[in-house]
Amino acid sequence: MKNIKLLGLLECIATLMIFMTAIAGCKDKGNVTPIDTNKTTDYSVSTHWLSLPVSIKKTDVFYIYPTVWYKTSAYHPNVCSVDYQMMMAGARDVYYSQGSAFEAAGNVYAPFYRQLETGYILSFPEDKRWEHFREYPEKDITAAFEYFLEHFNNGKPFILAGHSQGAMGVLSLLTDYMSAHPYVYQRMIAAYVIGYPVTDSTMRANPHLKFAQGPDDIGVIISYNTQSPKVLPGTNPVVSNNIGMVINPISWSRDTAKVPASQNLGSLAKDSTGQFIKVLNAADAKIDPTQGVLICSSVKDSDMWMLSQVMPFGVYHIFDYNFYYFNIQENAIRRVNKFLDKK
Repeated sequence: MKNIKLLGLLECIATLMIFMTAIAGCKDKGNVTPIDTNKTTDYSVSTHWLSLPVSIKKTDVFYIYPTVWYKTSAYHPNVCSVDYQMMMAGARDVYYSQGSAFEAAGNVYAPFYRQLETGYILSFPEDKRWEHFREYPEKDITAAFEYFLEHFNNGKPFILAGHSQGAMGVLSLLTDYMSAHPYVYQRMIAAYVIGYPVTDSTMRANPHLKFAQGPDDIGVIISYNTQSPKVLPGTNPVVSNNIGMVINPISWSRDTAKVPASQNLGSLAKDSTGQFIKVLNAADAKIDPTQGVLICSSVKDSDMWMLSQVMPFGVYHIFDYNFYYFNIQENAIRRVNKFLDKK
């Protein structure tokens, strides 16, 4: 019965995998535009934005998509240009299963950015990973955020959201930009740093930041990294040995009690016609404080592995949003309402 309930979810995730398989089959020498090392991306150019909404809501969302750049040739660079069509297509595809969760909470703005290739960024230890991230992705993301504030936001409250490499971008804005611009931070409703660890040491080094404790506190960070209970410590390449702070995306509590899939508001799926639907009773959630991860035990490891084959067996990194999509959607709306009521 569980496999039947998960079918739609698997089909949804398979869409991303089909895209990845397609680019993996390319044997071209690559026609990636050379990286411009002299300047950041110009965000006055509308084509450098993945999402530019018609503003109709009282709040905004600044969303940064995850790693979608996969080298398929030795001729490809380790950093993808902002206008490489394969990367742009991947960003559009993943937006529908991630960024769209925030559309009910605010006007979603999402920039394209020069991105590190997945195997390249994961090959480095934490300090070197950040060193390379700051060379290009962080510069673009900061430039895009500043352009967003000046030309689109108009002083409205906002949410920051990202996943994986995009979550690194959100984290860099929180630790660097927000510390230097506290008046901007005061307008931040919440920051969804999903798919990258937010460590206790990071929080101690940035006393202006707060980690979420409940479902509707504001000005806080929300973070988790999902994996199977079978994953051994230190073998998740995203988390590595970094013990992150975690909140449960079903209960929105930091309690370590297991929350059953029956309490999940819904995972994102596609039906047989390709339309997005809600799948119930798919993913449970339990915080493992020893590893600093979120454990999902209600899905079948082999099914997830057959679909992804990107991360090690049992690492559910690419499913972080899909598993808890409707919980994220409801929670973003809830925090927006709390912020607006308070202000």
